[in-house]
Amino acid sequence: MRILLAEDRASLRTALAEMLAREGYEVLQAAEGRSAMALVGDGGYDCALFDLKMPVHSGLDLLEASRERWPQVPVVVVTAYGSVEAAVTAMKRGAFDFLTKPVEPDHLLLVLDRALESVRQGRVHRAQAADLARLPAFQGIVGDSAVLRAAQERAALVAKTETTCLILGETGVGKELFARAIHNASKRKDQPFVAVNCAAIPETLLENELFGHEKGAYTGAHEATSGKLEAANHGTVFLDEIGEMTPSLQAKLLRALEEKVVTRVGATRPLPVDIRLLCATNRDLEAMVKDGAFRQDLYYRLSAFPVVIPPLREHPEDIPQLTEHFLDHFRRELGRPELRMSPEAMAWLAVQPWPGNVRELMNRIERAAILAPSDGGIGVEGMGAGEGSTAPAGMPALSAIEDPESWLEAETSWRAAELLRRCQGDRRRTARLLGLTQVQLDRLTGGGG
Repeated sequence: MRILLAEDRASLRTALAEMLAREGYEVLQAAEGRSAMALVGDGGYDCALFDLKMPVHSGLDLLEASRERWPQVPVVVVTAYGSVEAAVTAMKRGAFDFLTKPVEPDHLLLVLDRALESVRQGRVHRAQAADLARLPAFQGIVGDSAVLRAAQERAALVAKTETTCLILGETGVGKELFARAIHNASKRKDQPFVAVNCAAIPETLLENELFGHEKGAYTGAHEATSGKLEAANHGTVFLDEIGEMTPSLQAKLLRALEEKVVTRVGATRPLPVDIRLLCATNRDLEAMVKDGAFRQDLYYRLSAFPVVIPPLREHPEDIPQLTEHFLDHFRRELGRPELRMSPEAMAWLAVQPWPGNVRELMNRIERAAILAPSDGGIGVEGMGAGEGSTAPAGMPALSAIEDPESWLEAETSWRAAELLRRCQGDRRRTARLLGLTQVQLDRLTGGGG
């Protein structure tokens, strides 16, 4: 390991250099700020030790230059006794630690050991990030922001284990996408991945869905049926919105996890299963535990390794990449290679709050792609900004209408009908793209059926 030592007192510099050399370090020495700045420019050192007060360039100057050129390299500053305020300033500007004169050799070695350990950990972290970038399982997660990358790296770590993982995040952030990536990066990747949305299945049916039933277990049970946990044997089960599960069913799930067995509805004998469990929720399970709505023992079992997916508003720098990714998908799906987003539309997208997160962004782009004009250009209005301000073909201008409210209602109905036509009559898809219920869509379009 190479240490860059900048100290203008020759006796102290020599003593420190000799002591560090005895410990096996290679020392680059600078007697004043100018020569130290030249060595900072050359780089190649693993840690720096800068005296704060030196001619030409101070230790703060060297710190800032080193942090700018070599941000991964830790810098330790040395200051005279009584100048702690200057050391605190250095810490705020990114120094790893500070020492006061006279320097205690043992303390110096301890600080350097910690600093160099941070270098080693940083290298491991970057190597893991590089490995992550090569994992096909995570290449479907679009975005290069630091917060998204951190979530991916954490997911990649737990993927290598059998640990139960709790994926946390708001609706629409892509929790199932992360769950699939974890499964596909695990040793179970060639086994089944079974996803169950606990919020989409009525409470009375969820137990049967998860555990299956025996013949005659209830009226209409004409034959034995395996549940999702059995279907995922040797693979992964992903329980989305697990916060919606009732306490009685939580107890049965906990037993299945601890004893590695499932008992079908109406059965007396359990069946062995080998599953890896991944869960997701947008609810505060810890608060639910305090309120008695979620079992504490199951919560501790599920939350052994949480992975938090950030909302889109926390990484808006990923919006252009996500937009192009979705637009490319709809180019292929709709057979419209000419689709393109204007710079103004892209800028508008980047500043929206996106309460529905990535899913809302995808739906907005899908709608814009379907309604795009023949030249494929999608502007701000095409993204839905200021809807109602421009009269579509066949609609009278607002200035020609005495009642603006009826004009707006008529235009809204026209847009809904036009989108329904372009979706080839698919009312569910049209309602989803407009953010309406099917009843609301029927009211706008005068349809049903």
